[in-house]
Amino acid sequence: MENEKITSELDEIKTAAPSEISEPLKVADPTEAAAEAIAEPTEAIAEPTEAASEPTEAAAEADEPHDKNVKLMSPGLMVLRRFFRSKLSIIGLVTIVALFLFCWLGPLFYTQWDASVADYSGKVEYSYKDITVTRPDGTEYSFVQVTETGKDLNNLAEPSASHPLGTDKNGYDVLARLMYGGRISLVISFLAVFIITVFGVVFGGIAGYFGGIIDNVIMRICDVLMCLPGFPILLIVGTLIESWGIDLQYRIYYLMGFLTLISWSGTARLVRGQILSLREQEYMVAAEAMGYSTGRKIFKHLVPNVMPQLIVSMTMSLGSMILYEASLSYLGLGAPEKYAAWGTMINAATDSNILKNFFNIWGPPGLCIVLAVLAFNFVGDGLRDALDPKMRR
Repeated sequence: MENEKITSELDEIKTAAPSEISEPLKVADPTEAAAEAIAEPTEAIAEPTEAASEPTEAAAEADEPHDKNVKLMSPGLMVLRRFFRSKLSIIGLVTIVALFLFCWLGPLFYTQWDASVADYSGKVEYSYKDITVTRPDGTEYSFVQVTETGKDLNNLAEPSASHPLGTDKNGYDVLARLMYGGRISLVISFLAVFIITVFGVVFGGIAGYFGGIIDNVIMRICDVLMCLPGFPILLIVGTLIESWGIDLQYRIYYLMGFLTLISWSGTARLVRGQILSLREQEYMVAAEAMGYSTGRKIFKHLVPNVMPQLIVSMTMSLGSMILYEASLSYLGLGAPEKYAAWGTMINAATDSNILKNFFNIWGPPGLCIVLAVLAFNFVGDGLRDALDPKMRR
């Protein structure tokens, strides 16, 4: 009986072993389990990799438009950009352009009268006089006596269609003289400033580059010139020129030429100071090593670096030169009345009758002088700020 029980238990174990053992074999398979275990972290790692790649692509996309929007600006373009940000600079520039167009293009359209041609179309003047008469019986009565006078010269005419700004005491058209007078005033001022700048650059550049005895001699000459009273000397020179019999048409040019000879010291000091600081720069050491000539080092490497300061100085000096010319012409030392200039036209205000009753004769040239001086000063201030690299606006 016991043997039969043992045999039956063995048979049951044999039949039950395959099903019971097959289950642990599935779990114990190292290849499949390892593959599943490795695959899961790989997927988990792949997710942060994709997530990390997203900000990289976003950063790249953000960088691409930034690179496209970056534009390299030249120094000249940066100066123009800063200059045109100033409203006063724009106003000054527009005013200067308008004055030049008025003086040079205006006579091409206004051809009715010339600046040196008087109007002899005739004029009738009426004079009024109060008269009081006493009768024998002692009674008095008053009346106004009107006198009519015919004249060939149409002078001191009121503004009309024929003469938009009237005529002066010599019968010249005021508008035509205003246009041609602006040419004389502006051209003389520009020539004077140009010559002053040339003298200042030459002598200032030589003094700053060589130094030593040459610098001392030039600077002492500048000290003497800066001590001279410019306007009184111009009055004396104007009297001398008149005594020499020089044509009055060219007298103002002689006076402004003499003014340039005594006015270049300020520009020379400016150029000298800039060159003293620039000649120690690295590029000058390189130019010295290359064996460049002195003239090339001064006028090709040093002077161009002083040009921003020179431009500002020139624009600021133009207003002063216009005032000098107007003052000399007002005192009768400028262009003669036949050859109009703004200062000569204002000289008519020395007559009390014209000063009180004929603003149309002396008012427009005075307004043009004020506008020209203000415009050049506005442009000079704008250039000074635009050329200053430390100026943030």
